Parts: sequence; C-alpha cells; structure tokens
Amino acid sequence: MSKDPMQRYAESLEKTIQHNYGHLKEMVDDFKGLCLLVTPEKHTPQDIIVDIRELFKEIRDRLAEIKAIQQLLQGKYRQYYRRDSLRDKSIMEFGFLTKNLYSKFEYILIQKQALAHKKEEVSREEQKGFPYQWFHSRDNQVTFVRNLRILHELDYGDPSNLGIEERRKVLQEKVRHLTLFCLRGNPSLIDEVYSRFRLREHDIIERYAQDELHGLITHLKEVNPAELEKVFQRILESEEFSKLKCLLIPIHSSKELEGNQFDMIKKTLDEMKEGEVKTNNI
Repeated sequence: MSKDPMQRYAESLEKTIQHNYGHLKEMVDDFKGLCLLVTPEKHTPQDIIVDIRELFKEIRDRLAEIKAIQQLLQGKYRQYYRRDSLRDKSIMEFGFLTKNLYSKFEYILIQKQALAHKKEEVSREEQKGFPYQWFHSRDNQVTFVRNLRILHELDYGDPSNLGIEERRKVLQEKVRHLTLFCLRGNPSLIDEVYSRFRLREHDIIERYAQDELHGLITHLKEVNPAELEKVFQRILESEEFSKLKCLLIPIHSSKELEGNQFDMIKKTLDEMKEGEVKTNNI
C-alpha cells in the first residue's frame, strides 16, 4: 500500500534531520579542535579565527534548521513523527557545547586584544622617553615633564621640608635643576620611609614598586649635591633604614635624559650596597 503524500513528506523531513545530525557530529568535533588552538599566550593566525566563526555560524544554522523541522513535525505531521530521544539529547548538547566554546573563544580574543593594547601603550610610553619610565602615575609623569620644561618659571614660598640649604645669591637661570631619587629595599622599610616623606609643592614621590620609591625634587635655587647626599644619609643612618639603597640623579636639562638612561640607573642600583647613598651624574 502506497504512503500518502503527508507521510512521505514527514519522512523526508526526518531524513533531513538525520542528515544534519550526521554532519553536526563531525562539525562540532572540528569546531572543538579549532577552539582549543586559541589561547591567551599564543598567537592565533587570522585564518583560524575566520574558520571558527564560519563553522560556528554553520553549526548554528543547522541547529536552527533541525529545530524548525522538529516543530513542524510535532505540529502538522505529529501522527507520522517518532521522536528519537537520544538523538535529540545529543543535538541539544551540541548546542550547549558550541555556545560555551564560542563564548570562551571570543573572551580569549578580548583578552589578547587588551594585552596587545597594553603592550602598545607601554611601547608608546617608552618611546616618549625617560619621564614616562621614572613614574607610573600619569599625573606624576605630566608633572615631571612640566617641571623640566618650565623650571625657570616655577616658584614656591615654603622652605624645603627636607632641610636642604638653597643659596639665594646665585642667578636662578643658571642653577635651577631637578634631582631624581630612588630608594630601594625591604617593602616594609619602604612603607615606613614613604609615610614619613613630606615634600614641597613641585616635588613628587611615588611607590614605584613594592621595594622601591621614586621621587623628584625641584630645586629653584643652588643646591650643593653633597648637602643633598647628607640629607639622605641621615635617613639611612637610622638603624631601621640602614639596609636601604639611595641613588640621587641631578638633572639640569632634558638632553641628559636621552638614550637608555633609565636602564643605566637601574643597573647602578643593582650594583650598589645596602645602606649606600650615591649621586649618579648622567
């Protein structure tokens, strides 16, 4: 006895589901393998990214087609439809798996993009020069550059809280300069020193790292470098701070900061002994 047209059509729809199901098993395995190639640490070729997105779209389209056919069979052709619960469960799992894998894939791409952006920012900062290496804080970087640029226009009324004697008889335009300082040592000692520093309006101090303080002192009058060393030596003479290193770097012109001065300063610090105070002219 021949089948009626509705039954034959229902069977053709069932074959379409089975056909898509067979393809989905292979496609999901391929999709999973491609997604596992994408990690935050490794470079991902663009063709893999394109393949993952295209394969995800195709899997999603086939799942949508299966769902639409199932709804049709469960409605108009219900009398001819026999559900395959195991197959339906597998199809549902394909949907969950691919969705989760794709979400993780896109998240990793966002991570990689953010990391690349951060590297670009670091590269740009390094290209800008020394002031952008000496301080992490954007405000401190800007203040450093500004003070160096308009040094002869700056002024302040309060005397130095560091106790540095500044000679007022020498012409300002010939003696104004900056002194960078770095204190390095045990983080707990750095904590204590940091809490005690009281600088002036145009001076800066920053917790550059757990074991390191970076600072800038703006001298508007002549300062004897030896006197400045003595100030920091008195700090380190205290028993609790006796293991700290202190490096002072006088700066009279932005030209002195050109080149790899930052790396040279770090190298000097590494070579210094605990409790040593040193002035490094660059």
